[in-house]
Amino acid sequence: MANDEQAYDVVVLGAGVSGLYQLKRSLDLDARVLALEADTDLGGTWYRNRYPGARFDSESYTYGYSFSKELLDEWRWTERFSPQPETLRYLNFVADKFDLRPHIRFNARVLEMRWNEADARWAIRLQSGEEIATRFVVTCIGVLSKPTLPTFEGMDDFKGDAFHTYWWPSEPVPLEGRRVGVIGAGATAIQVISEIADKVGSLTVFQRRPNWSTPLHNAPIANEEMAAIRARYDEIFARCSESPGGFEHTPDRRGFWTLSKDERTAFWNHLYEQPGFALLNANFVEIFMDEEANKEMSAFVAGKIRQRVKNPRTAEKLIPKDHGFGMQRLPLETNYFEAFNRENVRLVDISETPITRVTLDGIETSEDHFDLDLIVYATGFDAVTGGFDQIDIHGTDGVRLGDKWRDGPSTYLGVMTHGFPNLLMIAGPQSVSGSSNFPRAIETGVDWVTRLLTQALDRKLTRLEARETAERGWCDTVRRTQHRMLLQNGKGWFTGYNSNVAGHEAGKPRYVAYWGGGPKYAAQLRDAEASGYSEIDMA
Repeated sequence: MANDEQAYDVVVLGAGVSGLYQLKRSLDLDARVLALEADTDLGGTWYRNRYPGARFDSESYTYGYSFSKELLDEWRWTERFSPQPETLRYLNFVADKFDLRPHIRFNARVLEMRWNEADARWAIRLQSGEEIATRFVVTCIGVLSKPTLPTFEGMDDFKGDAFHTYWWPSEPVPLEGRRVGVIGAGATAIQVISEIADKVGSLTVFQRRPNWSTPLHNAPIANEEMAAIRARYDEIFARCSESPGGFEHTPDRRGFWTLSKDERTAFWNHLYEQPGFALLNANFVEIFMDEEANKEMSAFVAGKIRQRVKNPRTAEKLIPKDHGFGMQRLPLETNYFEAFNRENVRLVDISETPITRVTLDGIETSEDHFDLDLIVYATGFDAVTGGFDQIDIHGTDGVRLGDKWRDGPSTYLGVMTHGFPNLLMIAGPQSVSGSSNFPRAIETGVDWVTRLLTQALDRKLTRLEARETAERGWCDTVRRTQHRMLLQNGKGWFTGYNSNVAGHEAGKPRYVAYWGGGPKYAAQLRDAEASGYSEIDMA
């Protein structure tokens, strides 16, 4: 184990949206800090996900950092919902402005972390074989950082191009005239399909379960509008802090049943024409709690799909029947449903005719064979806990984090977990980051963690550990909150479910996110701090 001169005070894992901000705040403490990034450059999600159509579905100006007025004044967003290349430029701009890059080590994939009780330090082993010692570890590994693939027979035999959207090549992928198959119908698939439908020779969409999706309504941001946005940044971020989802959109509190059905429909028609998540987050709260309210809301969106898709049979296949509107992650789209009106686009319902194997030349289902040149696996992620499972983490007495979390995560405030001292998590499981506008949530988390680190460094503390009773109490809070919502029976990553991950049973909630909303979560963090961190053992 390294001595004090060789060890770091803080090691940050990851250099994406959360890692960059945590690195900045940690450096402000005048501490010995290092960020470890597994990839070849910074950006995290926005470095790796470069597939066609990748962009924010949070308004750009609510997604950027709020901590620096200079940054807000200097950066200009060009679109209401920023595309991936611009977002990556933004993160590089932030890193350069605050001179963060010299403190990041790239190609530094962490394989193992072991807690040494005698020295009260973490030993971090990299893929290169190097070992790094640190007092504190702050994980900023993202909620969607472990892509998952299906296990179809013959996947390695296909002679064309094939990859998960997360691993989309950095060099241009030819599309014109090619026969393309997309497997999946979630948020990523919807972006890809919308973007490439008019560029490929033919497009076959293999859909197992459709998802609700509503218009993004993206648009360029003119100079005058950007000036107006800069002038009201304080108001924008204040509204985000008051919103359960961390957006400018706030719930309608009039009461679902106080309005007539015609009044509700008129309201929904208005929201349907608004940008972003307005229809989801500016809606009545009852649609998330009341089955009858959700059925009416779902019927409204189903009607929109039927209006937009010319073939009635295809339209019905694109309307979810196994979950209501807003009960899973809501993808936003631009002409997604219209793509299925094109002659070169075909929808294959693999719940009726399952994929039996991938062949040399394409995909075979129980009914047909589809000749393809390119297969795109838009098959999702092992969300929230998947990133942790990629690291062999051992806490006190050698206990593995993967074993502790085998049946679902357990944390204190989504930031700490008992038995793993000095391990702090940004956007960890059971935080609000998995259920809200990500940067708004991570700034709250980073600021809280940084204040805790300040206490530890100023007081020369060597050990911070959440009490087991505190962890049980937070887990109970997370469960109670989720049980009040209809989404608890969902099959999406919001409840920790992915059919491509062994052990993720349908309808078995894993309690990976806190669903009480951003304001309540921030209040919980404030209360913990105001109590003098009474639920954390400090030494």
